[in-house]
Parts: sequence; C-alpha cells; structure tokens
Amino acid sequence: GLDILALSWIFVHFAWLIARVSLCFFHMHAQPVGSENGEEFGSSGVFLPPIFQNFPWGSPNTTLQVHGLCLSLGYFIFDLCWCVYFQTEGALMLAHHLVSIVGIAASLALGESAGDVNAVIFGSEITNPLLQARWFLKELGHYHSLAGDLVDLLFVVLFTGVRIGVGAWLMYCELASPRPRWYIKLGGVVMYVVSWVFMVSICRFARRKSISKYQAWRSRRSRELGWKTNGHLKGH
Repeated sequence: GLDILALSWIFVHFAWLIARVSLCFFHMHAQPVGSENGEEFGSSGVFLPPIFQNFPWGSPNTTLQVHGLCLSLGYFIFDLCWCVYFQTEGALMLAHHLVSIVGIAASLALGESAGDVNAVIFGSEITNPLLQARWFLKELGHYHSLAGDLVDLLFVVLFTGVRIGVGAWLMYCELASPRPRWYIKLGGVVMYVVSWVFMVSICRFARRKSISKYQAWRSRRSRELGWKTNGHLKGH
C-alpha cells in the first residue's frame, strides 16, 4: 500500500545518502561527482527483471516493478538535488533527471506502465557502469592506458547499440501500442531525443580521441623510423 511505498522511498533516499557520503569520504581528494559518477553502478541491473513482467505495454504495475520504480525515484531525486547543489551537471542532464522523475511518479500514481518506464530507465542507465569505471581509472591515474581505451570503446558501442538502436525499437513499440497514455508515450519520446543529444556529444568525443590517438601513433612511428635511419647512417 501507500505506507510501504512511503517507507521504501525514505529507505532508498537514506541508502543513496550513505552511499554518496561514503564515496566522498574514501575519495576526499576527488571533486564532487555528478550523475555519471554516482552510485548507478548497480542501478541499471535492478530494472531487468521488472521489464519482462506483465507485458504488453501500458499494463498494470506489478509489485516487483513498483519496487524498481521506488528505487530509481529515490536515486533520481537525490542525484538531481546533488547536481543542482554542487553544479556538477549541465541543463541536459538535469532535464534527463526531471523527465525520469515525472515519468516514474506518473506510473506510480496511475498504477500502470511501470514496465514501459522501467524499460526506458534500464536502457538509459545501462552504460553507467562503464562511466564509473572511467571515473575510477582517472582517479587512479590509469585512464590513459589500454584499459581506459577499452572502457571508452565499450561505452560508445553499448550506448549506440542499446540507447540508440534498442531504444528506437522500444519507442516504436510504445508508440504503436494503444494502451499507454499519451503523456507516457511523450516521456519516452523525450528520453529518446535526450539520448540522441548525448549521442552527438559522444560522437564528438570519439572523433577527438580517435584523431588524438592517430596523431600520437604517427608521432611515435616517425620517431621510431628516425631512430632506425640514424642508426643505419651511423653504421656506415
């Protein structure tokens, strides 16, 4: 009932607070982290079982789906306040959080479409473990290594395949179904548009890093050829 939902909401807020404070305590030299570096490491996995419950789209919420939404609602509200207070994120990420909060609250209030909302959140959060790994590599000074390159590559591939590729299919299914309410469908479209805006930034990042890696390879290759040439000339 409502009492269980209220207790779940309070517990989730308290859990996120403990996790975030603990992170800052053990990394006191680090800057306050934003939504891409918070506790989302485990959040995306929460939504996988609820997604496949009680379909088709727009169906009544199940208990497991409601628990998943309560967990994500607590995270998004807390992280939104964190980002606003520390000014760690731009308008796009704040808009992403606001749309997520409104969509989750609407699904909980209506008692339906939790599967739709969980599917959207799962797709939008699935890349966060790689962002976590990227942040920790930077903190440990190992980002500019093979591990850092691999994390970035996997992130780009996963983002493109899931948030853009699978996301397009999910949006089509949502829009084609007559059951979800129009504002639930609108929320899904907005989230997909946000993903495309992120995709543009990711493409720019991938282009800059690829050019930088290529130039570094050419420079290293030129030095190696220079050393070989000098050694050959000295031998004669």
